[in-house]
Amino acid sequence: MLRSLPRAFAAPIARPSAFAGARFKHTLPALPYAYEALEPYISGKIMEIHHSKHHQAYINGLNAAEEKLGSAFQGKDVSEEIALQSAIKFNGGGHINHTLFWENLAPKSSGGGKKPEGNLLKEIEKTWGSLDKFIEKFNAQTAAVQGSGWGWLGYNKDFKRLEIATTANQDPLKPTTGLIPLLGIDVWEHAYYLQYKNVRPDYLKAIWEVVNWKTVEARFNKHH
Repeated sequence: MLRSLPRAFAAPIARPSAFAGARFKHTLPALPYAYEALEPYISGKIMEIHHSKHHQAYINGLNAAEEKLGSAFQGKDVSEEIALQSAIKFNGGGHINHTLFWENLAPKSSGGGKKPEGNLLKEIEKTWGSLDKFIEKFNAQTAAVQGSGWGWLGYNKDFKRLEIATTANQDPLKPTTGLIPLLGIDVWEHAYYLQYKNVRPDYLKAIWEVVNWKTVEARFNKHH
């Protein structure tokens, strides 16, 4: 049951919800850059709609589902609790995934696209041979996602290795695969269609120009 979001990905908190002090309303996290800051690789209009409309919709859905879940808890309505799990997974995953996604991007002026260094680069080279080969493999697997979903670079803590993975819809990586998310790329059409139309591979090629490897390195070093 996804009752709370990991602290590392949680948005700022506001007023309490129906969990009687145990939960708080999720709110939209502010972007650390302007909507147009990732141009020409991701247009300002895409970023504005993606952040203020789509991410907000997941937050609204999560808050509504948690309110209903709180009422179900209080009423000891187990059937309703079970029925709400899909909405919590979808909207909660959308909130977690997008919060991470914004942090995984940065303008060129703030280091976007600058190649990783140190232990992360060594691990990428050990696993895939080179950064370019990793990106090629990542893009091929992520472009092949059927319908909507995400491409991920994750860390397998049990086997101490990096892995590429994909998830469907808004399924979050760790609850789905057990991998710790380091880098997530959104391949829902709302992330690229206004600019790249139906050519997902072009979007995946371009987005590496604004990937914030500093945040990926920080997560890797934390868990490695």
